[in-house]
Amino acid sequence: MMRRWPAWLRSGRVLIGLTVVSAILFCAIFAPVLAPHDPNEQNLISTFVPPIWAKGGDVAYLLGTDSLGRDVLSRLIYGARVAMLVAVFASLGAMAIGAVLAYIAGYFGGRTDAVIGRAVDVWMSFPPVVLSLILMVGLGVGLRNVVLAIILVDWTRFCRVMRSEVLVVARKDYVAAARLLGFSHWRTIVREIVPASLPLLITLISLEMGIAVIVEAILSFVGMSVSAETPAWGQMIADARQYIYDSPWGLIIPILAIFLAVFGFNILGDGLRRTLDVRLTETQRA
Repeated sequence: MMRRWPAWLRSGRVLIGLTVVSAILFCAIFAPVLAPHDPNEQNLISTFVPPIWAKGGDVAYLLGTDSLGRDVLSRLIYGARVAMLVAVFASLGAMAIGAVLAYIAGYFGGRTDAVIGRAVDVWMSFPPVVLSLILMVGLGVGLRNVVLAIILVDWTRFCRVMRSEVLVVARKDYVAAARLLGFSHWRTIVREIVPASLPLLITLISLEMGIAVIVEAILSFVGMSVSAETPAWGQMIADARQYIYDSPWGLIIPILAIFLAVFGFNILGDGLRRTLDVRLTETQRA
């Protein structure tokens, strides 16, 4: 039965990554249905309730409560919304800018490549996290601004890696043949170069999604991401770090959520790269 599936769906890495990412995406989409409580509902009588498997756990709070009596599971589920929104839109935005510039630089070369390359070098000389914090100070708090900050920082990652790939593909014989047949620059890039570099682009997008989750968690940890009324994983870690000895699970659980999200995106990207890249497939067969 599995032989009828596409090759990339027969990869164990892809299946594991898809399962993890799909589970998080499912929680994000159906958060109002899945969350047992209002994520911001406070119950000062039931503070620091441990998870259900620990001594003193309450079935009403499966993962326990925080210092304000808020349900950790509900906040975790709603926090998936922030993580997935940032991961998807920030990655696509960074890809759109970086990949377009990479195709232009790698295909045309010369001065065009030099100018774009120097711009990338200068932009990448700033530490990414520090640059994100500086941008958030200027842009202000908000989910849109978090996405914009990540796009402005991480487009260089796509541009540098994709440029190297485009430089190799642009020198292939079939690209030269397309130019000899009278293909325009636009048609040559879209019909010949983009399909050849698509496996790497897909891999970079999935890896960037994991990076975006981490960056958003860092920004929300320092209070420079979403507002205080919006649950976020980094915000949960910041709240729980003050009470690590009273309620260590409040710190461990959101960290595990971030780990699972990044692991899912990374292993998905690695699996797609191994199955979609013809060069890697031929090497493995050899």
